[in-house]
Amino acid sequence: MSDPRPGDVPPDPDPARTPGLEPGGGVAPGDTPPDSGQTSGLSHHQQKPPRALPVATIVIAVVLAILVAALLVASAVGWLQF
Repeated sequence: MSDPRPGDVPPDPDPARTPGLEPGGGVAPGDTPPDSGQTSGLSHHQQKPPRALPVATIVIAVVLAILVAALLVASAVGWLQF
């Protein structure tokens, strides 16, 4: 980590200069605590994933399941001999 420079400001407010704080840093009931700096959150709008890929995957899985079932039925009936 780097050493703080003289002009740096901490992200949290100074408790000594924050109105509404009780001794020990608590707040009175119904009072809102001061907000500190926040770096989380989205920097840009995230697009929704395409819907075609999951639909295509389901269709392929169903077609393969039908083919396997047909193969098993054909083998059980005697149409196929291995």
